[in-house]
Amino acid sequence: MTSSISQQDYLQLVQDLNKFSTAYYVKDSPIISDFEYDQLYQKLINLEKQHPSWLVSFSPSQRVGGEPLSQFNSVSHAVAMYSLDNAFNDEDLIHFLEKIEPNIEKQQQISLSAEPKIDGVAINLRYEQGKLVQATTRGDGKIGEDVTNNIKTIRSIPLALNGDNFPAVLEVRGEVFMPYASFNALNENQLKQGEKTFANPRNAAAGSLRQLDSKIVSQRNLSFYLYGWGEISTDFPLKETYSNTIAQFSEWGLPQNPNSKIVQGIEGILSYYQFLAEKRAELPYEIDGIVYKLNDIEQQKQLGFTARAPRWAIARKFPAQEVWTDLLDIEVQVGRTGALTPVARLQPVSVGGVIVANATLHNMDEIIRKDVRIGDKVVIRRAGDVIPEVVQPVLGLRPDNTVLFKMPAECPECQSEVLKELNKAVYRCMGGLVCPAQRKRALQHFVSRKAMDIVGLGNKLINQLVEAELVNHPDDFYKLTIEQLSQLDRMAEKSANKVFIAIQQSKKTTLARFIYSLGIPEVGEVTAANLANHFKTLAQLMSANLEQLIMVNDVGNIVAENLTHFFIQLHNRQVIDNLLLHGVYWDTVESNDKTIESVFNNKIIVLTGSLSSMSRTEAKKQLEALGAKITSSVSSKTDYVIAGDKAGSKKTKAEQLAVAILNEQEWLAMMPDNKRDK
Repeated sequence: MTSSISQQDYLQLVQDLNKFSTAYYVKDSPIISDFEYDQLYQKLINLEKQHPSWLVSFSPSQRVGGEPLSQFNSVSHAVAMYSLDNAFNDEDLIHFLEKIEPNIEKQQQISLSAEPKIDGVAINLRYEQGKLVQATTRGDGKIGEDVTNNIKTIRSIPLALNGDNFPAVLEVRGEVFMPYASFNALNENQLKQGEKTFANPRNAAAGSLRQLDSKIVSQRNLSFYLYGWGEISTDFPLKETYSNTIAQFSEWGLPQNPNSKIVQGIEGILSYYQFLAEKRAELPYEIDGIVYKLNDIEQQKQLGFTARAPRWAIARKFPAQEVWTDLLDIEVQVGRTGALTPVARLQPVSVGGVIVANATLHNMDEIIRKDVRIGDKVVIRRAGDVIPEVVQPVLGLRPDNTVLFKMPAECPECQSEVLKELNKAVYRCMGGLVCPAQRKRALQHFVSRKAMDIVGLGNKLINQLVEAELVNHPDDFYKLTIEQLSQLDRMAEKSANKVFIAIQQSKKTTLARFIYSLGIPEVGEVTAANLANHFKTLAQLMSANLEQLIMVNDVGNIVAENLTHFFIQLHNRQVIDNLLLHGVYWDTVESNDKTIESVFNNKIIVLTGSLSSMSRTEAKKQLEALGAKITSSVSSKTDYVIAGDKAGSKKTKAEQLAVAILNEQEWLAMMPDNKRDK
């Protein structure tokens, strides 16, 4: 009965829930299940309804504020929020160190904190007696805006600090940002609502904090990492180093970026730059550089500040990943499967250190949605090795003579009819193998390593064969003679003989490779293997109907329709028959019936963590041989999660969904002896 609960019990419940939130959102190490948290949270809500006078500002229920604000109030910072000087190359960093320490030998002994420079919004958080009382934006460095209600919605920011040894007044500073996953989800929702999408995560984060209704902000899933501090009670002793001080804040529940490191001298600085530049594309959030800070706080005080920036810190900027340039034209490329992709032809511009002259526009639906027109000034984005894309036009600079793009009615390669697929954004050329673009790419796919694996038949040689009209379809490869090959450019008789032998050796293959080599839309390597294992023979696959095809793992309606459409075409059957007539063959696909007697037959299994007895790849092979289906994500349909050492979020999700979890020993004990001993 809630009537027996005291106010002290209520406060303890608040403290416990805040601790659980910190473990989940800050440390990424939950200590109770979602179900248990929800039960305790509901208990809290009920108590606050029954005893409204007990309500405290740091209760988890206060993460979503009350009525929307009419405006943001201005707040003067107790300690100014400075900008950072920038370094754009290694020479700038060397100059930075020289100003700190002219002696080259001593420079190598300088200890610096290095941390990712997240592209977000700078925030000052003020805690009094361990409770969050105010959050303000940087503003002009001296005066910011009060966004406390919005900041309270961010789960990684504690409403109350952990422990009891914190200063009476503590201001911490950090970056509020929107992870890529949240950004993508937000834009998808904006599209569904018919609202304007955000250009990048930083704009989305800034726009979210400008919302007057904190309930809207609570749905945006913002995050936070701290990077410094402002006012702190004068009687509270700071640690001797920046890194130890940040670590102390982290113990109080404030999240620290896990990619931060301590580096020594110029070698450490440059090494960390290389490390983070390579890791940049893998990070779940956007960064635009690195911040280096002198680690010794006493040395920081001695160096002090200029009018706008600290002398003991510098931001090493990465090459821009987002720039503006002119959209000169839109052309279409025809893919191996006949899909037409619009490509932007740009005024060449440097993006992320690479000169970009072309960028993808994805499809016609995207062009319409973004309202991109030929002649526009456009925003180009490139992240890591991702193909550059046109993000949006700069509408404020749109000239009067822009041209709307229309998808061509005829294929630019073969003048065949172009049709838009039903309920899809794809426009496809109907030319099939008569289309030069599709022919070359289909042949290249056929000989590729995961398909027929014909060594020596590279793209240039295939282009020559097609242009010489020696090869038009895959079966034509097996008609080639050494004499024909040796007459091609840069093909001596010895090289021609090697290619000829490789072609002959490729005749022995597997059913899975053969299916994959045909280039059927949406049929990748894994799907091809599933089809081979399911139907066992090519004849059975070719005669299967939609219902039979959908019964195969990973085959849905679209893939089933593609397969049916492919095999019903007379010219496709003719090519397949000719391939078999020219000697292409494979061993019979053995049935798994003998090894199917296993608890793992037809079970959906997820492998996570490190196994000591074998690699996860080997474990996957053994389980698949027993009829199991291995997937990469945990869902309510998962039958078992096999968890090795350091199993993380997948194991946690399995616990939340009550999915059976096996450790390595339990799993091996359930495996047949002949599999376990291999």
